Formats: sequence, structure tokens, C-alpha cells
Amino acid sequence: MRNLMVRVIVLFSALLMLVGCGKPAAVHFFEQGQPATLDEWHVLRIRDGKLTLNEGVVPYDLNTPLFSDYAHKLRTVWMPKGRAAGYQPEHAFDFPVGTILSKTFYYPLPATGVGDGTSVARTPPSQSSLHEESLDLSKVRLIETRLLVHRKEGWVALPYVWNPQQTEATLQRTGASVDLELVAADGSREALAYQVPDQNQCGGCHITDNRSRKLLPIGPKARNLNRDFDYLSGHDNQLAHLVKLGYLKDLPAPAQLPRAADATDPAAPLEARARAYLDVNCGHCHSRTGPAITSGLWLDAPTRDHLKLGMCKQPIAAGKGTGNRRYDIQPGDADASIIAYRMDSDDPAVMMPEVGRAVVHSEGVTLIREWINALETNCDTAGEGQPGNTGPPAV
Repeated sequence: MRNLMVRVIVLFSALLMLVGCGKPAAVHFFEQGQPATLDEWHVLRIRDGKLTLNEGVVPYDLNTPLFSDYAHKLRTVWMPKGRAAGYQPEHAFDFPVGTILSKTFYYPLPATGVGDGTSVARTPPSQSSLHEESLDLSKVRLIETRLLVHRKEGWVALPYVWNPQQTEATLQRTGASVDLELVAADGSREALAYQVPDQNQCGGCHITDNRSRKLLPIGPKARNLNRDFDYLSGHDNQLAHLVKLGYLKDLPAPAQLPRAADATDPAAPLEARARAYLDVNCGHCHSRTGPAITSGLWLDAPTRDHLKLGMCKQPIAAGKGTGNRRYDIQPGDADASIIAYRMDSDDPAVMMPEVGRAVVHSEGVTLIREWINALETNCDTAGEGQPGNTGPPAV
């Protein structure tokens, strides 16, 4: 027995030495089951006070990110060796079975640099804290990491919540609530009960086809990923980079690739910025196939019809959500538009989007209001709900 114990200790010591030499275990794709900790997947790891990516795990970002209570996001993709995603011009890429998409929600710490576990900085989500493909844990507060895993039976969502010590993320199938306080640059503070969705709630956004009712990726679409990124290997276009790595196939010529605007870029056209914002924040539900199809309001990028975009369109069933306003969008008058009213509310019975946020995205509201006020269609002269059938160009 003594000799057996000695052998176990020797083997364990050898394993520690191997880990210490910087050779982490490879990414582990689980075909079944729900691992209790994020670490079991070996997608992300903590090393030298930083959250880093394992070999073969590729970071990416979106031209305009989905708003989630001012949380920043580290997005990654991993695919089995020799497998590649198929290009799609409008929808999310056709990822092979075995794909793991991860999205880590985090907040930068306040300007003081001192974290109390609750206070986090309210900064534009487009301002990433990622440096050399890692996050410095002395400068950020990790909240959760969501995995979207492509198994043979379809996509599965798994939410992992980070502990206050920032050392481990555990599976929380029923979701969780994290009490935070958003600290703005001017020192003002806003209480935030950050909600980690349960597994069923993930379908509220990721079931983008109301007929199949299957979970699907939302963000990794050509128009969202067509932008540059600072990789460890250098500055490169994300789509081109995925092709070089063997992660993407059938990519068209660069001139044929769609590209969504950066909603925060003041140099981009107002129309393109607003449409990109609505597409990524609303279009997965409000589309020709989404859960909100019966509303008749389609806000995804491919939609061009003015009426379907809500211009001079009366709501089908919004109840209290109308705020006694007549049209989804009253061109030239944001104050009279239901969309602007619902975006500017945190009342659960009124606000849009209905899930994924607890506070108002004031910058997003300002953008959409500016866009609506710049529209020139007159609903009274155009006829009831008939401002025309050709909408603005798709982003």
C-alpha cells in the first residue's frame, strides 16, 4: 500500500510539473452531459492573473454588439480539427457538430482600479478590455460565461457563473442574479441586478426560427464579423483570419461580403448605424421567422419594406407597451413612436427588448431617436400604414 501511495504522489507531481510547463489539456468537447464547471471544457483558463484562451480557441468581435446592461463580452469559437463552418450570406454560419462558442460577460473596474466585488465601470461595450487575447483579472470583474455547444441533436446552451474570487465558473442551469453597481465616468452610480438567464431563457433569443424551435447562434454572421481584429499573430480581417485557420470555407470575394455598421461610429451614416443596432438587438426576434413574427414588425437587416420596419404601422397587440402612441415608428417624431418609448423604459410590462437587460441603454435610445427624427415620411399624407414598399438599404 505504501508503494502504491508513493507512485500516486509521483504521478501527481509529474502532472503538476506538466501543467507548470505551460502545456494545458486540449479543449474537451462533451458529446453528452452537462459538466459542472467551465474548466472541464478547457476552452478558457486562468494563468498568471489573466483569463486566456486555449490552443485553437479563436476570439472574435461584432461590428455592433448586442446590449446587455453595459457588459463587455469576450467571444470565442473552437472547432474540431479538420472541420470548418460553411459561409452563409445572411444567417449565422453553418457550424459543424463539435463547435463550441463561448461568450464571457465582464465589466471593467471603476477608474480607481479598486474593485469591491460590486462596483463596476459603466463604459461603452465596444471598448474591449482584451489585450493580447487575454483579460487582466486585476482590471475586470467576470460575471458569467455562456457556452453554445453544437451536438448531434442540435445546439445546447450552458450558463456558467464566476465566483466572487474570480477563480472558477460553475454551471447554473436555473440562472442567477448578481448585484452590481454601475459607476459612470462622472461618478454617478446606478444599481443593477444583473440576471444570468436559465437554460430555457436562452431560447428567448437563440430560437430564431419559430417553426423549428431549435437553438441557433445569433452573432457570428458575415455582416457582423466583417471587421478587423488585433490577434496575437497581428491585425487581420476576422473573416479572412478564420479562412486561414481552416475554420471557414466558401468565403466570397471581399467586395461581395456584407458589412454591418458600427453603431457607435459617428462617421458612419445614421441610417446604417440605426439599422445595425436594431438588427443585432431586435432582429433575431423581429424577423420573417422569429418569435415576434406575428407582430408584423421586422427589424432584421434584410428587411427593406417600410411598413414591416414599423413606419406608419399600427401595432397588432402591444397593450400598455404602446404608451398611447399610434405607430411603431412615426417618421420625424420619436416622441410619438412606440419603439423609442419601449426602448427608453425599464418597466417589464413595457420595455423592449423584453429580456437581456435591466437598465436603459441611453446611447442606443439616443441613436434610434435621432434616426426616427430624421425620417421624412408623413403618415397622414401617405395613407394609413402605407409609406411605401421600398425601405432603406439593408446593412
